[in-house]
Amino acid sequence: MEKNTITIIGFPYGNIGSLVNMFKHLKVNCVVESDPKSIAKATRIVLPGVGAFDQGMQCLNSVSGLIDVLNKKALVEKIPILGVCLGMQMLTDGSDEGSIPGLGWIKGKASRFPEMRDLKIPHMGWNISTPTQNHSLFKDISIDPKYYFVHSYMVQATNPVNVLMKANYGVEFDSAIGSENICGVQFHPEKSHKYGKQILKNFSEM
Repeated sequence: MEKNTITIIGFPYGNIGSLVNMFKHLKVNCVVESDPKSIAKATRIVLPGVGAFDQGMQCLNSVSGLIDVLNKKALVEKIPILGVCLGMQMLTDGSDEGSIPGLGWIKGKASRFPEMRDLKIPHMGWNISTPTQNHSLFKDISIDPKYYFVHSYMVQATNPVNVLMKANYGVEFDSAIGSENICGVQFHPEKSHKYGKQILKNFSEM
């Protein structure tokens, strides 16, 4: 597999078509793979996801050997990995939405937004997401860009050093997290126009 090719993990609970289209627009090679033998050759991985936490983890766990391959790529080979929306939540220890453990690459957990009289759940639409530290994922992005969110559960990383971005929807939450080669964004960069496009470009160059 070419060094700069993005491997998107293909499973039913991912917004894959929009991601593929955005990478094509960026003229970045990408492939959609669900076979662990092919994923073992990946040099960059995007873990997408929409829907319920347990459904996403069940899908990963149902493919024999896939979790082992992902752990090796993330923790041993340390290739760049990006989790998107539910994919970011699955990077953590788990979610109050379900009972199946997450990948556990970044310590933290997802919990449901509290009921708020003037705000609807899910959090859906455009919102400012502010970097909390310098990171290559945010290269050439202006201050306080807006991204497109769709989620009912919010991540809070255990260690503040793993928080890359913050957003606010009645309460403050971690909108991007990271640890070394692994990072995740709660928003959908593939639906976030120029700012999301730059996020994916930056990832492709990590």
